[in-house]
Amino acid sequence: MRSWIIALAIVLISASIAEPASHRARRQAAPKSDDEAGEAKAPPAIPLSDIHAYGGKSAPFALDARAAMLVDGRAGTVLYSFNEHQRIQPASLAKIMTFYIALGALRTGKIAPDTQVTISEHAWRLSMDQTVSKMFLEVGQKVAVRDLLYGMMVSSGNDAAMALAEYLGGSSEGFVAMMNEQCERLGLKDTRFGSPDGLPVPDQYTTAADMVKLAHIVVNKYPEALTYTSTKEYTFHKIVQHNWNTLLFYDSRVNGLKTGHVAEAGFHLVATADSNGLRLISAVMGARNAERRRVETEKLLDWAFRSFVAVRPDWHKAIPDTMRVYEGSADSVAIAPARSPATTVARGEENQVRLSARIDSKYLVAPISKGQAVGELTIMRGDTPLATIPIQTQAAVARGGFFHNLADKLRRML
Repeated sequence: MRSWIIALAIVLISASIAEPASHRARRQAAPKSDDEAGEAKAPPAIPLSDIHAYGGKSAPFALDARAAMLVDGRAGTVLYSFNEHQRIQPASLAKIMTFYIALGALRTGKIAPDTQVTISEHAWRLSMDQTVSKMFLEVGQKVAVRDLLYGMMVSSGNDAAMALAEYLGGSSEGFVAMMNEQCERLGLKDTRFGSPDGLPVPDQYTTAADMVKLAHIVVNKYPEALTYTSTKEYTFHKIVQHNWNTLLFYDSRVNGLKTGHVAEAGFHLVATADSNGLRLISAVMGARNAERRRVETEKLLDWAFRSFVAVRPDWHKAIPDTMRVYEGSADSVAIAPARSPATTVARGEENQVRLSARIDSKYLVAPISKGQAVGELTIMRGDTPLATIPIQTQAAVARGGFFHNLADKLRRML
């Protein structure tokens, strides 16, 4: 027995020595778990005058948090915000970007839900670290991408995030470069990532505005994301873990998205919720504890669901279904907005919403490509434009035959 203990000690010491210095320093510097219960420093009180509410109206309340933002999750209309551009450590909110990149790889076929990922020693060490959240992966184990996504978004597994990052990026460093490339591509100007899981490293930061924008992109581009983020519990290795987003257990309208916590920044929650056609996306950053981030987010979402309504005006009444085509293989082409017009307004303002259309010409001349812009459709609230949507052709039209085109030219001249 004694010899077995000595041998185990030698193995552990050797493993510690073999661990890359950068990994060892990062692990030793890690704070308490991203989502571990605790108490952060109370955020400063925010005066109502510093809070921006929809339509320039007075803010209904202040939140006990460092920063917050709430938007309509389809049109992107800002309904409530303060300190939304203040930089802060993202903690596990970084996993939203890891999630986004993984969903993109699934969409393009680079990986499949059943793709087996071999767990590295680096990822395994995170599962052994008592100071971080994990899904309890084992070194050398093969785990399906689907399980890693659940482990990352439900269990907030740092080991799951690292395993996905190493598989998709070749290394954690390579994947971080991918994360920051996506930040630039998506216009997240106040976000820089330094780790796939969000454990603090120098010069890593984000904002409430950028996290809301990223969440907006995720749920609109990849609706299947909500399958993972709305799951209330996940079992791996016969270990049941509940979703760190406890708001899922209090409000049936909530279906995502991600929590985060580090001592330096406090407790974060980016939430998504749907009800009666209205989708909301919020970010509450830097609350003092896990309960407070839930309560403040719930207060914000509940107010919005009571105060606002989704409106989807009928675009068929504003623009024709087709346009005349000359010199083409068809005499007309269908046109439609690039997306169905939708907006969010305060309750009682529904009747003020209307559509204003501009068609650039009376007819088109072939050849015509599918998706060719032919005008704009503007959503108005009274005299205030809320959003503009391109009007596009719905099919391609090739050039017609010689005699057909000659006849069309004569018609246009008459």
